[in-house]
Amino acid sequence: MKAFTGNVVKTLTLGALLPCTDNSGAKMVRVVGALGYRGTRGRNPKAGVGDIVVASVRKGKPDMVKKVVKGLVVRQKKEYRRANGTRIFFEDNAVVLVNDEFLPLGTEIKGVVAREIAERFPKVAAIAAGVV
Repeated sequence: MKAFTGNVVKTLTLGALLPCTDNSGAKMVRVVGALGYRGTRGRNPKAGVGDIVVASVRKGKPDMVKKVVKGLVVRQKKEYRRANGTRIFFEDNAVVLVNDEFLPLGTEIKGVVAREIAERFPKVAAIAAGVV
C-alpha cells in the first residue's frame, strides 16, 4: 500500500456515526475500532481520510444491521494539509465498506472521494463519482 503524501488529521474517534456513501446496503455505521492504529496505552483509536475502520452497521438493510464490517474513510469535515501546501476539507464525513482485500463491497459511490484514496485504493476511486 502506498504511503500518504501529506498530513491527514485524524478526527474520527470511537463511537462516531458515519454515513455509508456506497450502495452496499448499509446507511449508517458506528466506528468501533481502527486498523493499524498505533497510539499510547489507554488512548482510543482515531481515523482520518484513507484509514480503515472497523464499524458496526446501525441503519440499512435488515440483513446488514448489527454486522461488523470494515470501512474506508473517503471524506472528513476537518481540514487537512496536502504536500503541495493546499488545505482541503469536505462538507461531511463518509465511509465506503470494503472487504478483507480492501476492495469495495458496493458497485457505485455517491459523491466524491479524496485524491489520497485514489492513490492508495484505485479500485475504490474507479467506482466513485469524482476525485478531488
